[in-house]
Amino acid sequence: MNPPTGLLSDRTVLVTGVLRPSSIASAVAAVAAQQGARVLLSGHPRTLAATVSVTRGLGLPDPVTPLDVADADSLSALAPALKELGVTRLDGLVHSIARADLDLLGTVLPLETPGTGGIGPESTARTGERTRGLERAFTVSAASLPALVDAAGPLLGLGSSVVTLTFDSARVYPGYGWMGPLKAALEASVRALAVELGERGVRVNAISSGPMSTTAASAIPGFEELSRSWSEVAPLGWDTGDATAVARTAVALLSTWMPATSGQTIHVDGGACVVGRAR
Repeated sequence: MNPPTGLLSDRTVLVTGVLRPSSIASAVAAVAAQQGARVLLSGHPRTLAATVSVTRGLGLPDPVTPLDVADADSLSALAPALKELGVTRLDGLVHSIARADLDLLGTVLPLETPGTGGIGPESTARTGERTRGLERAFTVSAASLPALVDAAGPLLGLGSSVVTLTFDSARVYPGYGWMGPLKAALEASVRALAVELGERGVRVNAISSGPMSTTAASAIPGFEELSRSWSEVAPLGWDTGDATAVARTAVALLSTWMPATSGQTIHVDGGACVVGRAR
């Protein structure tokens, strides 16, 4: 069943983190546009061309806004850049940004290379680099949500809605490594922001999607097995190649149809979270 058209008529939505057509963020942008929103995209300056390509593919008329959530100057330039495009208010803000170096996936413990004994200059250097990588991952994957909300703050007001994307942090999934704790921190920030922005009438929620076959997900060790088992245990089934259900839920949250929902992590995973976990 298709949703009624026009859920986002006369609403302006900024979707961040759009890099490839297969991403969940791209699906959200597409459905939001179908529902009548003026959709703007932001992209990291280093990969701006890829975001521009997605924008053209979606038929969005506005130029892409450069944004590096780990750079204070870039964040400060966000609101002025949007105002130059004639945006005086953001009705919706979608946070779809995450990053983790490959050595942060797999396990949380920094397993040493056999034979090194876990001591000495090489081991210390590896540990130091992993710590710096974790700091970068936290900044981009979790702390970026409050930073983004603060940067867009002048454009957010009564009835605005912020939506971020997460993955079930209540359980441990083999191969996900440090992204599990980072997503837990992201969800905690959702609850904190919901309280802090409540007086302004701004809603903040997260969507916990089931596993999707995206480029980022392909780097997770054991992702194929996780996807297969998820589809088997989800009561409604699960299609890792179709982000439509996630996108429609995001659009519902971005609309005015859920005016009293805030601080929540809403699962869109075929019901797998009710079963307990994918085996």
